[in-house]
Amino acid sequence: MPEEKKGAAEAEDLSLPAPKWDNPSVPVHPLNGERYTSREFFQKEFDTVWVKSWLLLGRESEIPTPRTYQVENVGPESILMVRQEDYSVRAFFNVCQHRGSRLTFSRDGETDSFTCPYHGWEYATDGRLIKAQDPEDFPRNPCEYVTLVELKCELFAGFVWVNMDTDCVSLREFLGPVWEDWERYQPNDWQRFTAMTVNVPCNWKVLQDNFCESYHLPTVHPQLRESHEESYQKTSFDVCSEGHSRMIMLGATPSETQYGPKPPLTEGLSERLKLWDLDPADFEDRALEARKALQQQMREIGSERGHTHYENLRDEQLTDAHMYNIFPNCSLTFGADGVLLQRMTPHPTDPEQCVFDHWYYAFMPPNGEDVLRAQTNVRVDAKGAEQEFFDYGDRPMGIIPDQDVAITTGQQLGLRSRGFQRATAAGQEDRISWLHSIIDEYMNGQRP
Repeated sequence: MPEEKKGAAEAEDLSLPAPKWDNPSVPVHPLNGERYTSREFFQKEFDTVWVKSWLLLGRESEIPTPRTYQVENVGPESILMVRQEDYSVRAFFNVCQHRGSRLTFSRDGETDSFTCPYHGWEYATDGRLIKAQDPEDFPRNPCEYVTLVELKCELFAGFVWVNMDTDCVSLREFLGPVWEDWERYQPNDWQRFTAMTVNVPCNWKVLQDNFCESYHLPTVHPQLRESHEESYQKTSFDVCSEGHSRMIMLGATPSETQYGPKPPLTEGLSERLKLWDLDPADFEDRALEARKALQQQMREIGSERGHTHYENLRDEQLTDAHMYNIFPNCSLTFGADGVLLQRMTPHPTDPEQCVFDHWYYAFMPPNGEDVLRAQTNVRVDAKGAEQEFFDYGDRPMGIIPDQDVAITTGQQLGLRSRGFQRATAAGQEDRISWLHSIIDEYMNGQRP
């Protein structure tokens, strides 16, 4: 009898850390202010980077049935993503082919067709023109040949990805090692619990730069020292040839760097131990041992609590923050049961403004939302939370995003100055240099 195929947990040692990526050499980048302020650079960047990259745009679960749709804007472009009758998703430029009017101004919805508000041209959800006013007045009936302009579209990790380049590589080839990492979490069905879209007065790269380094954490986010080891010397950094980067930061670990060799058992860590039926009193004088104990307990009782995806996760994925910077504009931080998506897109015309999305998607434990809130440092609203739109400063986003954006808007002011010539970056900021090196390769025609 042939030996049965082993399951994922048996086929490999999940206690081992994630394999390192290929980590090509990262050239030091000058990072001068012009990259963040010049309109000429801004336009060339859009024409070469944004129209040639796979972009994470929609969420598959938010267009669940045929004829439901979402609209996302990327700089001057508006993109329509529509669930088809066969449950595939197709993407189209949101522009009528008659005389260029924006086709719909809705952000999402359900419809049998899209009707242009200018002259009433009507398109089916598969992009075909099905009705034109006075068709006999045209040299040829437009319904015989006119369609919306389609973009490449693929689904992965529960997200809808599009590419404006019709000759692009596959999404899997574009993501490289990210694909295997994300598959382990099985995030396809995770639901939305926070959704904020904020207009921010800085270039999109200022925010993405911030999420490409951990050097700012002790200064900007001192509260993280209670739950994470912030030292770069105990953090794992990777870049890959495809252009993305990864940071793995120890979680369930009060910072030894900040508190000394015997850090205190913090309140947040105590609550997390209790959540998994562990007694905090057992770790009063050995807080650094809590991380391994949590991993073992989550491994032992996670499945019976409904967290069946734990069987695919490495031990470090159960407790540690895994942050991925996806080229060009997404930062996603995965925990065992949720992912924080932070996405930066350029303003249609102004290089010193951008749109910042701060969204959280999570697995809903069978024992409810209270458990979910106890497992994350991210603000968590109700399941299916409505998307909020506002300008930075009009209202709080939450302590961590407010801290990040406050710093980056101040940085944008300094980047305008004649007194700033180029960055002086530490080695732990190499992922910023990698981002900008890949941008340069796109702008110079070396990629994709």
